[in-house]
Order: sequence, then structure tokens, then C-alpha cells
Amino acid sequence: MEIFPAFEIGLLNGWIFMLVFFLLYGIFLKTCSKEVVNRLYDNERWTKSQSTYTKLGKIFGFIHIIFLIFTPVNILSIEFMIGFIIYLIGTIGFFIAVIEFKKAPLGKPINLGLYKISRNPQILALLLVSLGTSFIIGSWTAVIVAFISTVFFHFRILGEEKRLTEQYGDSYLDYKKKVARYFYFF
Repeated sequence: MEIFPAFEIGLLNGWIFMLVFFLLYGIFLKTCSKEVVNRLYDNERWTKSQSTYTKLGKIFGFIHIIFLIFTPVNILSIEFMIGFIIYLIGTIGFFIAVIEFKKAPLGKPINLGLYKISRNPQILALLLVSLGTSFIIGSWTAVIVAFISTVFFHFRILGEEKRLTEQYGDSYLDYKKKVARYFYFF
């Protein structure tokens, strides 16, 4: 792992892993109804701070993608192997979470599958994807940028939880008592 990896343009750079992820996600979205897509991207009732945190998170996500585009991959390194495993776990977890999201009935908090152990399995899985690709390219800076992006999304999630409490009332409060925000202990 390096702090600042050498930037090069190449076919075997980290971008290929994000391209695969986003292609699969795009294909998945095509299988969803308009209602599911709208619920996935519902930002109508966001506060100004939620919008700001989301934008800042996306800026750092974009910086992370810049690292992936220009950083070559060493497929024989231990960092690549560790990163690839983390990336696969995150990718699989993300798609399981969005499939469960798709199956969930409208008008109720989602509490199927991964949503029984995390209120935000999609965000947790995206962190794993970003962390995995950071290891794939062997960059500590990319790891830091991925965590900064996640911190901004955390503040957005705090606002989402307030809105979900208003929207679903006691059923969401009960869900919050039973299920951790991200994982068992936090």
C-alpha cells in the first residue's frame, strides 16, 4: 500500500471494478418499477443539510473514482487479493440489499434480509466496495477519501432517520430499537 500511488492511464486500472459495479447496478435499475426507483432516490423531503452532506459525500466519491481511473492494479499483490475479496463482499451485499429493497412493500419500513441486521446495508456495502477498490489499487489516500465520503453520508442518514420516524412513526421507532444503524455495534 502506498500513500500516493503513481497515476497512469491504462486498461488494468482500478476503474474497471467500478465500471463493472455500476454496469450491474444500471442493469438492475432497469428491472425495477418506477416506484422502487423513486423510493431509492427520494430526496423530496431532505433538509438543506442532508443535501449539502450528500453533495460533499459525492464530491469525495468522485475524487475516489479519479484515483481508480488513474491508478494501475498489481494483480499479484496481497493488497489486490484482500481488496478483491472486500469488493466482492460489498458488491454482493449491495445487490442483496437492493433486491430486498425492491421486494419490500411500499408504505412500511424495510425489515427484510440484511435490513434485519442493518438499517443501512446499502451504505455499508458501498463502503466495502470503496474500501475494496482502494485496496485493489493499493492506495491509503483512496482509503481515507472513501471514509470521508462515508462520513458525509452518515450525516445524511441521520437526517433520513428523522424523516423516516415522521413518515412511519412507531413502526420505525420499534425497528430502530431492534436493528443497529450500520452493524451490530454501531
